[in-house]
Amino acid sequence: MNNLSFLCNRPILAPMAGVADSAFRATAMSLGAGCCTSEMISTKALCFENENTKKLLYHTEAERPFGIQLFGNLPSDFRIAAAKAYNIAAPDFIDINMGCPAPKIYKGGAGSALMKNKDMAMDIIGAVVSSVPVPVTAKIRSGIDDNNKNAVSFAKALESAGAAAITIHGRTTVQMYRPPVDYEIIRQVASALHIPVIANGDVQSFEDYSYMKRITGCDGVMIGRGALGNPYVFSEINSRQDGTPYIPPTLAQRLSTLRQQLEMSIEQKGEKLAIMEGRKHAAWYIKGLRQAATFRRKAFELESFEDLDRYIDLALQTFVE
Repeated sequence: MNNLSFLCNRPILAPMAGVADSAFRATAMSLGAGCCTSEMISTKALCFENENTKKLLYHTEAERPFGIQLFGNLPSDFRIAAAKAYNIAAPDFIDINMGCPAPKIYKGGAGSALMKNKDMAMDIIGAVVSSVPVPVTAKIRSGIDDNNKNAVSFAKALESAGAAAITIHGRTTVQMYRPPVDYEIIRQVASALHIPVIANGDVQSFEDYSYMKRITGCDGVMIGRGALGNPYVFSEINSRQDGTPYIPPTLAQRLSTLRQQLEMSIEQKGEKLAIMEGRKHAAWYIKGLRQAATFRRKAFELESFEDLDRYIDLALQTFVE
């Protein structure tokens, strides 16, 4: 699939480590996300055939268009890992993480640390392009800090190396996820490149989505934290963008979506792991409700699918919308 229109026509789900697993991705796609991407996968671990790492390649057809996101710091590792990922998972595209600000990733020379080494980053893009028959994209940040915002020149270098699209999160590494988002540098990147540019940062509603597109001139928009507990954000944006009526989901509908999501996760991971990892999703799905903070603590006590059903029943009894 060399046509990248799926990155631009609909809001897309961000590749969030520890959050955007197969079940959550399938949920977002069923509600209108334009495409989704795996949690970030270590090239080194994939080269060594690490079984837990290979599990991150798992996806269903309901998640297509689907991409694999890789992180690392050596072109040789990327070349091998990309080929392995393609042979195992047959993704529609490969994404290179050059934007993760997590200290562990950054200190290892991966993620946003690659923005300090343009030549290495270009070599990585070239290595992956030469090893897979699908488009290669990259996710970057505005820069390392306010004194080193090199997103424009860095993105242009990646384009020249063969990147088919660039996603830019409008924050620096030092900022992590703190405000504000730098819309101007996103606009500059979008203006400078001849490939699709996807904007990312603080999009949580149709109004945010529309503002991002209007102010930056980006081709597409990626949503991360704005979809946590609210994958319906994709339905809202698509409906309002198409000019069709949008009816927000009721609490019962939202909790039914949660239940279906965790049921899928249980099928894929087993009940114990799925429920443990699903606790945070259970808490997110009731955010915004009065006294939800107190109730959310109950989410982190879930031990089984039966507990989840009791949690949902109690929530429906407790909250009046």
